[in-house]
Order: sequence, then structure tokens, then C-alpha cells
Amino acid sequence: MAAEEVLQTVDHYKTEIERLTKELTETTHEKIQAAEYGLVVLEEKLTLKQQYDELEAEYDSLKQELEQLKEGPLLVRED
Repeated sequence: MAAEEVLQTVDHYKTEIERLTKELTETTHEKIQAAEYGLVVLEEKLTLKQQYDELEAEYDSLKQELEQLKEGPLLVRED
């Protein structure tokens, strides 16, 4: 009977090791996917930040140009 109990215990541990190995593999895969998604999000954020900076610079330039036009002499056209 003791040998049978040992075999059952060994089988139990083998099953538990297989379950934990599978769970570890799945969890590792999920972490890798999350990391890849995080990198995509960071790249998107960087792209958007660059676009924002470009648009802000263009806005400032156009705003300055508008102010110069407002302050400059008005040309009157005589026909």
C-alpha cells in the first residue's frame, strides 16, 4: 500500500508541475504581449508629441505673422 501511495503522490506532483508549467507559459506570453502593446503605445505617444510640437510651432509662426500684418502699414489701392 505504501508503494501505491508514493505512486499517487508522484502522479499528483507531475500533474501539478504540468499545470504550473502551462500557467507560467501562458502568463509569460501575456506579459510579452502587454510589453509589446506598451511599446506601441509609447511610439504612438512620441509620434503625437512630435506632431503637436510641429503644429504648435506653425501656430506660433502664423500668430506672429498675423500680428506683424496687423501692426504694419495698410496699403491702400487706388484705381
